[in-house]
Amino acid sequence: MSNALRIGNRSISYEQAKEMLFPELIPQKGNEAMLSTVPHEKVEDIRVGAIIIKDNKVHMVKNNRDDYYYSVGGRIQFGETAEQAVKREIKEELGCEMEIDRLGFICEAYFYGTIGDDQERLIYEPAFYFYMRVPDGFDLKGNTFLEDGTPEYLEWVPLDTDKVLYPEFFKTELKHPVSETRHIVADER
Repeated sequence: MSNALRIGNRSISYEQAKEMLFPELIPQKGNEAMLSTVPHEKVEDIRVGAIIIKDNKVHMVKNNRDDYYYSVGGRIQFGETAEQAVKREIKEELGCEMEIDRLGFICEAYFYGTIGDDQERLIYEPAFYFYMRVPDGFDLKGNTFLEDGTPEYLEWVPLDTDKVLYPEFFKTELKHPVSETRHIVADER
């Protein structure tokens, strides 16, 4: 059986066909494709986030470009489960390993991008947020960088803060956690 496909009188490989049909699967780290698509100038972005709580504070990330804090996390790579992705993101961003306690939230968010190529594009972002088991002695370690080189800073943010947090539901939901997984829709269209 041949691995070539025919388009008209042209023969192309399976890899070439994938690139033609799914150009939005752009490798961003190593050789792995992130689960992010750009159908007709809209963006679909599948993400994970870590909920790391200690002493009534949540571990968040901040940078000098944006006026809000956000959770440790990122895009799921093609072939990864959400659980594998959140553990990888913690390892990459914090330099340590953490075990998952439980899936806390599935959040479907619609919003308009504000930076780079996504500026003013409608983004659909389903995200899985996991409560993590915080190891004894865990504290902030190092800093990381965004894809464009902007430095990120790690901070413990009190749960009753006035600071802007993303996802926004962290400000209310993390104060009174429940054992079941919550489904949240945040629609800014």
